[in-house]
Amino acid sequence: MSDRSFTGKVLPLVAAAIMLLAIGMIFFYLPEMKGESGEVLDSSFRIFYFHMPVAITSYLAFTVVFISSILYLRNGEYKWDIVSRSAAEVGVVFAFLVLVTGSIWAKATWGWYWIWEPRLTTSLALFLVYVAYLLLRQAVDAPDKKARLASVFGILGFVSVPLSFLSIRLWRSAHPLMFGDASYGSGGGLEGTSLQLTLLVNIIAFILVFAAITSYKIGNEKLEEEANALRSSLR
Repeated sequence: MSDRSFTGKVLPLVAAAIMLLAIGMIFFYLPEMKGESGEVLDSSFRIFYFHMPVAITSYLAFTVVFISSILYLRNGEYKWDIVSRSAAEVGVVFAFLVLVTGSIWAKATWGWYWIWEPRLTTSLALFLVYVAYLLLRQAVDAPDKKARLASVFGILGFVSVPLSFLSIRLWRSAHPLMFGDASYGSGGGLEGTSLQLTLLVNIIAFILVFAAITSYKIGNEKLEEEANALRSSLR
């Protein structure tokens, strides 16, 4: 089986199947959650199982941008610029979903949609950095210059990823730790096989969705570049 057949046909099917399993686990496999005083929490805690995997996937997407930007500057191969562009576009969508799901979770858990605390602020900054990355690509016409500038931006802008991830360790924050102390705002951690397994399956599902969408975009970008090259040769 060719790589294109796998990424174009098999990978999307696998991603869809795992995502359906992940959603089913969130709504039908997870046990009821209880607060510190023993009261049963409403179902809003379940959004955590979307929020955290989406955040991890956004970090992965921007890591791909970082690595492919380095490879472009090192080798000058245009395929790495296509990978950077595709991963950044998908990553921005995931970063936006982080803000949306985080706000919904915060409202249900703490009573507010937004507060200027370290994790929320750095998550917004991360989103805006890569929106700026995409705008930079739109602002420059020359392909080589665009690729070089975008690669430099993709490398320098990556500092926002560890800054966002480590923000709740560097500064006092209302946000729970992503690992080691993940909670639902009720003081409860990820204790129990069902909770950990559901989280793991959702992380895998969102990473597969990212891989499928990015692969699709890379294929489209390559076809578009080939079409542009053919049109140029016919002029």
